[in-house]
Amino acid sequence: MSQFLKTIRALVIDADGVLWRGNHGLPGVAEFFDFLRVHQIKFVIATNNSAHPASDVVDRLARLGAKINENNVLTSAQATALYLPRIAPTATRVHVLGGRGLSDALTKAGYNVVEQNADVVAVGIDVDLTYQKLKVASREIMRGAKFIGTNADKTFPAADGIVPGAGAILAALETVTGVVPIVVGKPERIMFDLAIDKMNAVREDAATLGDRLETDILGGQRAGLKSILVMSGVTTPAILTQSSIRPDAVFDDLIALRADWQRAY
Repeated sequence: MSQFLKTIRALVIDADGVLWRGNHGLPGVAEFFDFLRVHQIKFVIATNNSAHPASDVVDRLARLGAKINENNVLTSAQATALYLPRIAPTATRVHVLGGRGLSDALTKAGYNVVEQNADVVAVGIDVDLTYQKLKVASREIMRGAKFIGTNADKTFPAADGIVPGAGAILAALETVTGVVPIVVGKPERIMFDLAIDKMNAVREDAATLGDRLETDILGGQRAGLKSILVMSGVTTPAILTQSSIRPDAVFDDLIALRADWQRAY
């Protein structure tokens, strides 16, 4: 397995379930990024979590002892802002149901975040979700606004266990409106393509590293990347055994991955 790892020169790394769970960092994070830096392995942290801006990811890793910069981060909120002109080229007004990361990314991209009469309804994870928010967003969609989701993760690995993800909110709005959302985040290829471009990497030398089979692993494979699964997030041994999605490599966590990778050098 170590020789397989030596062929990898760029990584698209997930955050939740790989680097941390909820507010708690996972073991071996700082040492793993030290390893990548020493061996000049490029990386982008591509997270489906749209609630927080890229700067928050940088700050969280700094507290875990890993120094990166915002250019090493691609959130699904940023990907949504980058992709929006392709699917709604004349849109200028966006209603946001989601966290600060999504509003910030759209504002920085030049969109006006509005409460009503929107061209687009952009939806991400919202830990302060209310019935009123669902009502306003659903009415905007039924009025004709395009319905776009940052990601369709049904669940989310929080510190106290598995909780509802952005996909649960999308499902509620789809049930009310009858409109199927356009999804930007993993496992859609756009996130991986943007990450590869951001690194200026060669696709054949790159891998996806994540904890979720149906997003991180499947999405990376669809984008032509190698795939590495860590069992520190939502995937259990039973889920892995029963799934038809087969990663190229499986490790318990970043500590085990780094140890095997180090043996290649």
